[in-house]
Parts: sequence; structure tokens; C-alpha cells
Amino acid sequence: MDEALIHRLRSLTPSVIGILVRRGADFAAAEDAVQDALVEAVRARPADASATPPGAPGSPSAGRPLRDPKGWLVTVAWRKFLDATRSEAARRRREDLLDEQPAPGPVSAVDDTLQLYFLCAHPSLTPSSAVALTLRAVGGLTTRQIAQAYLVPEATMAQRISRAKRTVSGVRFDQPGDVATVLRVLYLVFNEGYSGDVDLAAEAIRLTRQLAAAVDHPEVAGLLALMLIHHARRASRTAPDGGLVPLAEQDRSRWDTAAIAEGIAILQAALARDRLGEFQAQAAIAALHADAPTAEETDWVQIVEWYDELARLTDNPVVRLNRAVAVGEADGPRAGLAALAALDDSLPRHAAVAAYLHERDGDPATAARLYAEAAGKAPNLAERDYLTRQAARLNTARRTAGGGRTG
Repeated sequence: MDEALIHRLRSLTPSVIGILVRRGADFAAAEDAVQDALVEAVRARPADASATPPGAPGSPSAGRPLRDPKGWLVTVAWRKFLDATRSEAARRRREDLLDEQPAPGPVSAVDDTLQLYFLCAHPSLTPSSAVALTLRAVGGLTTRQIAQAYLVPEATMAQRISRAKRTVSGVRFDQPGDVATVLRVLYLVFNEGYSGDVDLAAEAIRLTRQLAAAVDHPEVAGLLALMLIHHARRASRTAPDGGLVPLAEQDRSRWDTAAIAEGIAILQAALARDRLGEFQAQAAIAALHADAPTAEETDWVQIVEWYDELARLTDNPVVRLNRAVAVGEADGPRAGLAALAALDDSLPRHAAVAAYLHERDGDPATAARLYAEAAGKAPNLAERDYLTRQAARLNTARRTAGGGRTG
């Protein structure tokens, strides 16, 4: 199957769902019908991969090229919807639906992509349900692909998606939505990274690009810039053995400079609009890291200033935790420890930050103890292994040197 064609059809998923809804299908049925149409496209014989189905312009047997991918998807999805309606014994409406079937030809130019983003990130949904529904209805992924990406059984994911569709079934399709909620859902997808046969980080970037094309909003641009800059460093984040490589030790020659340049350009255009938001501030911090030729040349003073802006925008304690690291780099480890002292020590990664700053301050005994403590609280295996190695490194150095400060 032509991967480029499949990618193109998947990108049309939200607008085609919108067309079916406007023709009278409810959201859940429309989404199912479009998914069935995508499955039919994937299962097409290689010789027919770029041909149209019977009833649409051209036909597989004639081997004509697919001139109108959107029209193809609308035609097949509408038929899938009609078939499902018949099979569910909707006999009284069957003739009406058949009469309503439009003749083959150009499809509506109305694009409901933005409304579908809003629906899939509706406030009534839990974050996990919103993510799953967005990946399926907007991203065009199958339930199996989403389940594999999140390492859960396919049946579990199917139930999650079904519940999500039932939850939003009564929401008006043209109801105004919240861009901020959509962005948080997309960022959750991005942070899942890669698992199974789906690159969720790349998928999140694709969906954010699609959203940016549908709505002119500086925070959408800010999130896209943030994703591009972070994703540009992906190849250098892990060692050959799978271990984590911290930012300061990454091989910057492996960074994707084209993606960084694109992200910075998008960010600069967003910042010029003077409507600062949290994703623009995060992207600005990421850009300063990416713009430094070496770790030693990082502009930590300006990074602290951006963290101050971000803390003002979000009042998030995790932001203040990261700010403490930046303060430790800009003004010295003692200043960083002072900033850290004002924060709750139960915060995620608080012990790891404290360990790093104590090591910078020349206190390896305390740093080793805190690294070990942080390893016990690590959220994943890669981070736990990294922190355990840091504790072992310091303990080995202390034994070799015959002891050190005990703090």
C-alpha cells in the first residue's frame, strides 16, 4: 500500500468526519465509518493502491489514479455508515438515507477539523480518554495502534474510546471549544514519545501542524515550536545501551538543525504578536538551550528570566523546581539550593535536583545519598538507572579518594 496515500487519507480524517456529521450521522457512527474506510484503504491490493472504489470517479478494475482522495474517503465512509445503519435494523430510515446519498462529485469545502479537535478534547473527558479519542478521530490511528502505543490491551483501549464517544455524543458539533485544552491533550501525546509501531511524538507534531493550519493562535505556534525543538534533540538523548544522556552531555552535532531553525522561526513570529502564553515561554527556554553551541555557552541568565515569566503564567511548582536548576547555573549552586529550599520536597524529581546542586556545591556525600533517594522515586526504568549510576559514581569516587565531606 502506498504509504504517502495512507498518510494523506489519515490527514483528511477530521474533515471527513465533519462532512458525515453534517449529512446526518452522529459523531460516534461517523468516526466508526471513517475508520472502516481507512481500513479498507490499507487492505487494498498493491495494484489497486492508488485507484478509486466502484461508484467513485474511476475504479480499481480500470486502474485509474485516485484524483480526489477526500472525495474517495467521503464516498467510502458514507457507504460504511449506511451499511452499519442497515445492519442495526434502522429500517424505517433506510430509504430516506439512500435518497439522501449525494451523487459523486466535489465534496463540501467546509472544514470541520478545528471543531473535531475541540470535541475530542472536551472538558467532560478525562485526559487519557481525550488523548485516545484525538488519536483515533483526528489522527486516524486504529484502536490497535493506539493500544500498542500506550502498552494496554486492545480491548481496554476500545472500551476507553467507546466511553469517550458516548460522553461527547450529546455535544453540539459547532459548539465553541477551548484551544488551551486541545493543546494540553496534544502535549500529552507528544510526551509519550515512541512505543509500538507509532511514533507518538511525530504524530503529535503532525496534529499540531494541522491545528496551526486551522486556527491562528500564538499558543498553537508556541506548542509547535516547542515540539520541533525538543524533537530535534531526540537522536542524542539516549546512549547505545539505552541509557539517558543529559542535555549537557549530548552530542550536539546529532541535533536536527533544520527542525531547530524552523521551531525558532515559528516561535519568533508568535512572540512578535505580544500575546505570551506558557507554551511560547517553554519554547523560548528550549530555543536558548538549542541555540548554544556548547553547554558552557548556554545563556542561563536569560533562561532564568523566561522561567520567571513561565512561573507568573502558570504558578506551577514544577516550573519553580526547574527554575532552581537554572538559578544554580546562572548564580551558583548555593543560590540554586536557596531557591530549592522554598519548594515542597515531595515534588517529583526534587531529590534529583537537590543531588545535582549539592554535587555542584562540592558535597558528594549528600549528593550520592540524594541521587539514590531520587532513583527510588524515578517514574521510569531509564531515569532510575541513570540516577543509580550517578550515586554509584560519587560513592566510588569517595572511596577511591579515601572519603569526602559528609555534609
